[in-house]
Amino acid sequence: MSDRIVSWHDAPSKPLYTPLAGAVDAHCHVFGPMAQFPFSAKAKYLPGDAGPDALFALRDHLGFSRNVIVQASCHGTDNAATLDAIAKSDGKARGVAVVDPAISEAELATLHAGGIRGIRFNFLKRLVDDAPKDKFLDVASRLPEGWHVVIYFEADILEELRPFMDAIPVPLVIDHMGRPDVTQGPDGPDLKAFRALLDSRDDIWFKATCPDRLDAAGDPWDAFALAVAPLVADYRNRVIWGTDWPHPNMQDAIPDDGHLVDMIPRIAPTIELQTKLLVTNPMRLYWPEEL
Repeated sequence: MSDRIVSWHDAPSKPLYTPLAGAVDAHCHVFGPMAQFPFSAKAKYLPGDAGPDALFALRDHLGFSRNVIVQASCHGTDNAATLDAIAKSDGKARGVAVVDPAISEAELATLHAGGIRGIRFNFLKRLVDDAPKDKFLDVASRLPEGWHVVIYFEADILEELRPFMDAIPVPLVIDHMGRPDVTQGPDGPDLKAFRALLDSRDDIWFKATCPDRLDAAGDPWDAFALAVAPLVADYRNRVIWGTDWPHPNMQDAIPDDGHLVDMIPRIAPTIELQTKLLVTNPMRLYWPEEL
């Protein structure tokens, strides 16, 4: 189909930075393949196929050991493509699902057996039609032991979401730091508000991810590095990192994944910080039984 979107680099560079042994790409996706895993009728975009073979080839090319595969909105609440990728990973991937809030405990147990360790709530209106907070709270109260909730939102609704997030009874992971305006700098209002959120609970984690989405000046994303490095240092025990491959909806500004990896030492300049960001913290969330 000619109208299917390609949002990923066809020949990403080899990063100058070499990830540490055991490093986890803790935020990535798979798309299809559509012939096997059709996209949701409610999908807001129709991507090209970006399946597990391509994801794992990128993992090896960039120098990572494991992946956390986050259910993409184009697949709705049918997690079959994500589960298939996890099953093909030889134990090197786990996942985050998107579920119907009415999901049963038996279905949640099946997801757990398939490698899922959290569920995602998306509040980006351009990607989802409805985000029922009351039903989200109900399913969050019924999750298997050790799971968490991932929340995706933009900075302008952070305060609106605070009561909802306060009520969630399991750990939270915030996608892309709630999409702050990084051009405001590390002490700008968006990151100050985000720090207040992190300070409100000691079980709120975040992903220091997506300079390509958050820094409109483009590669090498200097504003992102300046704004995010202090956040990583100050909340070093609650931060993880990922490529966001295959970069949903970034077809007009496709990032080079090798350059994304080269952001890591700019936001985590010491071995200690890199170890927490890439190894210790994602392992605590997704493979705690191996620690």
